[in-house]
Amino acid sequence: MAAVFIAFLILLALGVPVAFAIGASGMLFFLQHTEFPFTHVAQLPITQTQSISMLAIPLFILAGNLMNASGVTKRLVSLAKLLTGHMRAGLAQVSVVLSTLMGGCSGSATADAAMEARILGPDMIKSGYSKGFSANVLTFTSLITATIPPGVGLITYGTTGSVSIGKLFSAGIFVGLYMMIVLMAAISIIARIRGYKPEREKRASIKEILMSLKETIWALMFPIMLIVGIRMGLFSPSEVGAFACVYAVVIGIFVYKDLTFQKLLAALKDSVQDIGAIMMIISLTGLFGYGIPIDKIPQKITAFMTGITTNPALILILIIILLTFVGMFMEGTVVILLLTPILLPMCQSVGIDPVHLGLLMCVIVTMGVNTPPVGMSMYTVNTILDCSLQEYTKEMIPFLVVILAAISILAFFPDAVLFLPNLLY
Repeated sequence: MAAVFIAFLILLALGVPVAFAIGASGMLFFLQHTEFPFTHVAQLPITQTQSISMLAIPLFILAGNLMNASGVTKRLVSLAKLLTGHMRAGLAQVSVVLSTLMGGCSGSATADAAMEARILGPDMIKSGYSKGFSANVLTFTSLITATIPPGVGLITYGTTGSVSIGKLFSAGIFVGLYMMIVLMAAISIIARIRGYKPEREKRASIKEILMSLKETIWALMFPIMLIVGIRMGLFSPSEVGAFACVYAVVIGIFVYKDLTFQKLLAALKDSVQDIGAIMMIISLTGLFGYGIPIDKIPQKITAFMTGITTNPALILILIIILLTFVGMFMEGTVVILLLTPILLPMCQSVGIDPVHLGLLMCVIVTMGVNTPPVGMSMYTVNTILDCSLQEYTKEMIPFLVVILAAISILAFFPDAVLFLPNLLY
């Protein structure tokens, strides 16, 4: 497998699209091991996607786009402004709260960052925030979206590692709220140092907040309904994805009355592009991952790490360092698909809960889209705000330190992450 990994890295460095780099390097394993039928090259990508649980991924992507098209987003922006507009750097705090509220609607950190950059970015710069600060707020707060149900990373990890998606969703609520508090505190400190002012002079009244809650209650109930539906046995993870699509259409047409035929077509078009890209990657990882158990990669990684330490928390710290580095060069979905079969058996062997690992893993690999050199969210937001890579990178350091410190703390307190899953299950 060493030659496969080296070939993959070389292809990435040459600019080959990720999906094709995975597929081409995966074929190298079969060229080296002629005892395996070459027909596997055609069969494995197909069988990789022939999973009922894997159906949840395209369904939740479609549901997220439908929720955005149904008028939910603009109502959530209004609620977020009422809740945090009176704080220092009010618009930056709005971004944090909006990402928390959008978790159940978007499920994608990059989609959330792009949406918020268009809605909040220009006003943040007009309010006197530096472009680098604004861009980092918009990208790093989108990490919350990856953990609040129904995060696509959680679904991918759950289906790849055969981990309960219901447990991952329930644990994601705590981690998402924890990330929200951490980022709001960090932004408040930076705003106080730089003298950034609130968006509005007075705190919103209870009446104003209640009126906004009345408008957004259907969106806020969404992640709760998903967890309850799975926990009560009403839906499987795939079925709850189908329910989410129907729910988004019904709310958009009959409640908010914003989902027109043209918006529906646009949401379907965006979903086809998103789903096509992700499923292409997923299918070709069947080639790449085939040799991992054959060459006993999980056992070798386990022996190496346990040779350093057998403390579960310290092993998680080593994994966080590894994932931070790998995430800088590879897209988050790819990292989850490739490394879950390697890291999960090792962690289970030393007593680390798969749900605990999954939440830490999803946050860290998602952070890779915010960091140089290949961060997708970073380039998207920088383009929208016309922010240079140098300015972004300079302003990124405090946010990167805060997130790594916050996630490292969670490594030592698994009971905090697992409290809600243990309570519900």
